[in-house]
Amino acid sequence: MDTHMIVELIGYFSSLLVLVSFLMTSVIRLRIVNSIGAIIFTVYATIIGSYPTALMNLCLVGINMYNLYKLLKSPKRYEVITEEPEAAGLQYFFKYYEEDIRKFFPDFKPGKLEADAAYMVVHDTVPAGVLLGKRKADGGLEIALDYTTPQYRDCSVGRYLYGVLGGQGIAKLTFPDAPGGHEDYLKKVGFVKENGVYERTI
Repeated sequence: MDTHMIVELIGYFSSLLVLVSFLMTSVIRLRIVNSIGAIIFTVYATIIGSYPTALMNLCLVGINMYNLYKLLKSPKRYEVITEEPEAAGLQYFFKYYEEDIRKFFPDFKPGKLEADAAYMVVHDTVPAGVLLGKRKADGGLEIALDYTTPQYRDCSVGRYLYGVLGGQGIAKLTFPDAPGGHEDYLKKVGFVKENGVYERTI
């Protein structure tokens, strides 16, 4: 493979990264991937002598970094709404996100929820996540569903919610049957697996 072909492949790869970034639902991931693509494209444009293109992509990296800084530094304004599991608003939420929920909870059925406690987290009035569970006599909560919408999957929803639950007399969260696709998240937010059960003390 000659040098010209390698340079062209760099250009195609950087263009692909920029395009793929716009398919991402998470704004943070979009900015990160877009920046990586723009950096590589800057290198490509410099190699081929297209300096205006290189400058434009360099500016794009700067814009992305500035917006990432604001996103990561600005505190998210979450609120928790305590609901009944059968509430109409929750049922609408479940129907709307049912396909995505099933990616993490394959056995999820909106009409058959084995829970007596439900919490919806909203961000500036926009639903960001829902937690369903069963209250235990010892003050614990056995989680049946812990779902966050794609736009808010940076673990901040869970960390905020668990803090609020601690103020409501819940001392421990348990996740007895965590689907494989959800285990990485549980570890990130402080759950520990003991005897096949994920637990988190609040």
